[in-house]
Amino acid sequence: MPEILRIGVLGSTRGTDLQAVIDAIEKKELPAKIVLVASDKRDALILGRAKKHGIKNVFLDKKKFSSRQEFDKVLAGLFEKEKANVILLIGYMRILSSEFCKKFEYKIMNIHPSLLPVFAGARDLDVHGEVKKRGLKETGCTLHFVTPQVDGGPVIMQKRVLVYPTDSVEGIKNRVQAAEQEVILKALKLFAEHKIAVKDGLVKLLD
Repeated sequence: MPEILRIGVLGSTRGTDLQAVIDAIEKKELPAKIVLVASDKRDALILGRAKKHGIKNVFLDKKKFSSRQEFDKVLAGLFEKEKANVILLIGYMRILSSEFCKKFEYKIMNIHPSLLPVFAGARDLDVHGEVKKRGLKETGCTLHFVTPQVDGGPVIMQKRVLVYPTDSVEGIKNRVQAAEQEVILKALKLFAEHKIAVKDGLVKLLD
């Protein structure tokens, strides 16, 4: 029997991928509950998305904290209070402290809009713009566990996306986001079934 995941979410942007998770939960396709959506941006649309669905949400003002460590300590406390057992990063624009990463080791998942290690450290439209500029024939997305090394944690899953000469940057982005949503949902289901293991720094998907 899959575990009922208690999902915490961190985001700084629109949180488009979050909608796929919300929809899957509401359709009983994912045994989970989103217990908290947190953002470092007061006007982040991801907070509005959470409010619309009655999901607890919070804005943390980084200006009120003396350091990243202090900010992350409060953030960790919020997730612990809600008993989150997995934390999903969706367009989160802050680098997490090593203390936060260690506290939730192999429980923080980040979706990145490229086939890592390609375009590691780059974000969203910057990635898709480079894909278009370089005339690449494929791109994709990567879901990985978060570690103190930016975009360097163990890869959970990747999905390739073909790129066509007629594609616009926005068109590439839309298809990559569709792939992101597929990967996130698949990984969360496996995580709920305890079928994701990390050994020697590598992810193994169990049968």
